[in-house]
Amino acid sequence: MNTRNVLLIALVASCVLLAANSLTSATDHEACVPKGPFLILENQQYALCATASCFTYNEVLYCDCDIKRGDSISIPLSYDSQNVCDVNKQGKTNGFMVSTFSLPRDTIYPAGREALYTCPGEANKGSRGFAANGSYGQCDGGICFTSTTGQSFPGFDKRLIHDIICACPLSTSCDPTSRNGSGYQISGSYDRGCNPEDCNACSAGEIEPKDQCTGNPLASITQGTIIPVGAPSGSPLALSCLLLDGNVPKVNSCLCQCLQKDQNGNCIWTVIDKSPLVADCKG
Repeated sequence: MNTRNVLLIALVASCVLLAANSLTSATDHEACVPKGPFLILENQQYALCATASCFTYNEVLYCDCDIKRGDSISIPLSYDSQNVCDVNKQGKTNGFMVSTFSLPRDTIYPAGREALYTCPGEANKGSRGFAANGSYGQCDGGICFTSTTGQSFPGFDKRLIHDIICACPLSTSCDPTSRNGSGYQISGSYDRGCNPEDCNACSAGEIEPKDQCTGNPLASITQGTIIPVGAPSGSPLALSCLLLDGNVPKVNSCLCQCLQKDQNGNCIWTVIDKSPLVADCKG
């Protein structure tokens, strides 16, 4: 073998070694960084449920979430000297992953086709309006099963091509921590603006009358009810402020209003377009 061929082989081998080292470094870059009371999961695969809907079965929600990779944020959810980062790491080789949060790109103003829909509380219901009493899924820390990707699942019409099913707790109006004075936020469509029909999700899983809260409120929600994922108003952007170091883009925003009810006591929802919504990262 001549000297030129030896040099070529050595050069190719060096390139392969550099590529392998680069791939290893990218994988090893996965880390968890404290940010106030939260953790930033850097460069990790995770499930994003912020725009998901959920199927209610035996008082548990099963939500169709997106599989993502990158940076996300979560409360630590610590146990036995471990936390959400350890759980997500274990899932890589054991068929599951954790649901954490990042800003859904589809909600960014003005090109996004989805929006944050606010289900009103006492502070923004309007002088003659009603606060929302619906329920929603709280998916931070939800466990998601990789075996569900590419499969069908009860409550969802289409095969889950790029999605994953996550098991999430149910937040109801009986839990004061599930909402604040401005209610709670879910996601909905934003095709040429806000869609009042999407506000109907603010009535999903209603707990009424209030005295049902003294028993088991979850049992009063009909089996198979479709319920959105949500969070107390302001939480999605507050988390985005921490995750994105304050550089949060404007998002599409819709305020649902229940100014009257029908003869059966059901809200007749209307909607107000509040886009663009600007995050107050200094507040």
